[in-house]
Amino acid sequence: MTALSIIIAAIVLLVTGYVFYGSWLAKQWGIDPSRKTPAYEKEDGVDYCAAKPAVLMGHHFSSIAGAGPINGPIQAAIFGWVPVFLWCVIGGIFFGGLQDFGSLFASIRHDGKSVGEIIQDSMGKRAKKLFIIFALLVLILVIASFVNVVAGTFFTADNAAKTFGFVKNPTGNQTTAIISLLFIVLAIVYGILTNKCGMKTLPATIIGIVGIVLSIWIGLNVGFAMTRTTWIIVIGVYIAVASLIPVWIMLQPRDYLSSFLLYAMMIVAVVGIFISTGNRDINFAIPAFNKAKASALFPTLFITVACGACSGFHSLISTGTSSKQLDNEKNAKAIGYGSMLIESALGIISLIAVGMVWDKWLGKGFGSPSAAFGGGIATMFGKEGTGIYNTINALLTLAVSVFALTSLDTGTRLSRFMFSELFLKEGEKTWKDASGVRAVLAHPLFGTTLMVVIGCILGGLKLSAIWGLFGAANQLLAGIALMAVAAWLGQAGKNNKMFFIPMIFMLAATLTSLIITIVGKVGAMAKGADGAFFWGNWFQLIFAAAMAVLAVILVIEGVQTFAKQIKAKK
Repeated sequence: MTALSIIIAAIVLLVTGYVFYGSWLAKQWGIDPSRKTPAYEKEDGVDYCAAKPAVLMGHHFSSIAGAGPINGPIQAAIFGWVPVFLWCVIGGIFFGGLQDFGSLFASIRHDGKSVGEIIQDSMGKRAKKLFIIFALLVLILVIASFVNVVAGTFFTADNAAKTFGFVKNPTGNQTTAIISLLFIVLAIVYGILTNKCGMKTLPATIIGIVGIVLSIWIGLNVGFAMTRTTWIIVIGVYIAVASLIPVWIMLQPRDYLSSFLLYAMMIVAVVGIFISTGNRDINFAIPAFNKAKASALFPTLFITVACGACSGFHSLISTGTSSKQLDNEKNAKAIGYGSMLIESALGIISLIAVGMVWDKWLGKGFGSPSAAFGGGIATMFGKEGTGIYNTINALLTLAVSVFALTSLDTGTRLSRFMFSELFLKEGEKTWKDASGVRAVLAHPLFGTTLMVVIGCILGGLKLSAIWGLFGAANQLLAGIALMAVAAWLGQAGKNNKMFFIPMIFMLAATLTSLIITIVGKVGAMAKGADGAFFWGNWFQLIFAAAMAVLAVILVIEGVQTFAKQIKAKK
């Protein structure tokens, strides 16, 4: 099967799912365009701030995408292209899209509050507290993983002598670093123009796009260098500040402008696929199915693909930031469900990209999945080493790093919300309503600082020590989010049957993966293998065990809730 056939099949199936299944879900749940959203009811100019659909789409899509739909499908391609293709399409339509759309809708009907509040409404206070603790553990892994990825993208190991300052003839990492810094300045300018100067979206967007082009031009000629540890500290300070300031200053404009890079990246990739179809020198080389890996298909495939099909992190974004900015319920389908399907399409594009450089990827010719993605798409336009190849490869690598940073600052803001919720009593709306020690613990500055410090310390580990655990925890969160929305819909008397199969499957796959991790770590440490006393191993073991226990308790709470609902109906 050709790359062109694969992408056309994916687009047709995903569009069909959006038009028919997405519309059916909206009808079943009762989307009401005339209903006032929390962005207007609770507007505070900081977190609750209505955004135009295009701006919110940019924020939501950039935040949920990150590097996940690129890294996951490329790593999972070892199973063959057919399993990855099917899971991206089926998972996106019936699992990930369902979770994202359902979470966004449920949050809108809960004053823009988190999944924890939705759980309390249907499963009780204890379940809410347990979920928030679980979600915070996942967010620590999110912060650690993306701090690691971003710092690694900015730091150039072979240029250690030049540890700080501007650099002429920059490496790709140094170029990416300065463009990312310029993006921050550009976002602030855009936010001021549109929110304080009254400039319309279109002219501001044109200025923003010109600014993006100028930033890229500067970055290709002048780079910026620092040590890896210094980059981790700088990134930590940035995400802490970005999570505390009003969304219109940084979050909305940065994610909106970043989304143009992602859209451009996908357009370039699709154009490249058309070009490659007529080029006999390159071909899509991934086998349809790898029989040798069949025994590991469950649960590994469903954990590895992650954001390309379903991601629990999306539910936190839907209920943490997007629900507070949605201007009308009619846009919930496009933003919640549509964004997930676009991400699934990106997952398919990533699969095709690595298929173009399959032999080199298997031979470890690329340092990371992101590098294989950039190299695979660039190969469609020209041979390695040519000007067109180098330019496209650099721009695609830049786009991936920009979205990793976007997911990072959104994840930090989410951790601030949820950390405060953990210490508030019923009836207390903000940390100002709390008293004593709880007022300190619920203060935004305390929670943000603590989460960022822990995340940055763990970010110093090797990515391999974090990413596998992050994948399992992230997908387990998806199963719990599906359960939470299903329980609330059941209590509200709405159809929730479409949630049960995805919920059970995701819980089964992820709990199995965590158990395998726990058993493997205990066995390796008992034998003294792989640095048995290295604290990173203990971190993985303790985190995996804690999340498994919390998840099992939450599942028991959920089963009891569903049983009560069934009994009440009878």
